[in-house]
Amino acid sequence: GADLRSFSQSELARRLGVVLTERIVVEALSVRRIVELGRYPHSGWFGRITDADRRVVDWAIDAVGARHLAERDFSRLSDGERQRVMIARALAQEPMLLVLDEPTAFLDVPSRVELMGLLRQLTRDGRLAVVVSTHDLELALRTADIIWLVIPGGELMTGAPEDVVLAGGVGQAFEGRQIRFHPEERAFRLLTGDGGDATVRGSGLRAALASAVLEREGYAIVQASDPRTLSVHAHESGWNALDQDSEGSGADFASLSAFLRRRRTAA
Repeated sequence: GADLRSFSQSELARRLGVVLTERIVVEALSVRRIVELGRYPHSGWFGRITDADRRVVDWAIDAVGARHLAERDFSRLSDGERQRVMIARALAQEPMLLVLDEPTAFLDVPSRVELMGLLRQLTRDGRLAVVVSTHDLELALRTADIIWLVIPGGELMTGAPEDVVLAGGVGQAFEGRQIRFHPEERAFRLLTGDGGDATVRGSGLRAALASAVLEREGYAIVQASDPRTLSVHAHESGWNALDQDSEGSGADFASLSAFLRRRRTAA
């Protein structure tokens, strides 16, 4: 309800924290000194750090799980560690709103998951709202409270992730000839060709992985079948495949992929 134009820059900095995508290059400063820079909106021109400021800095460092990095040289950190520190610097401003632009860019998969989990936890531990722009849609669907999805044509669809999925917004925005969104899994699968229909028998992880192999090789998974439909049985010893023209078996999924490629070549 506040008019942003009425705020001075320092007032805005006490309410809004921003973490951008660019890699920050800083030499000869420790992690603690970087985080202390977040106190600038509160410390004024002279930048004096009081005991109260130090307590806030310690809280921000602990909030992102960076206590073990506090005395390290910022320039020697990994990308994931740097991103944590930049979030701590923004938290040291004690903002009401934290805005992040592609925070998972340049990070490996474990670091991306860990970072998004951290951001979610920060919103649960205090009066902080977090807004993230990201192309990491699957991770956003699993962690966000509210999704703002821009679909082709510029229309904005918003709501809980599950509501946006149920309304078909994700499929409308991203599906193409080579990719299909699976609402039940909140995940995308790659389609590499038109191999026909296939059924999968079995249960649990092995059946799910057999389905993934079939879809990667261009098959559509169906429930009902006829003699022309390839049937794959996934079991503890491996797999068996059968239709009216071919059959095969193997102990691992690499052999299933090879069988499916041979089958398509023969066809």
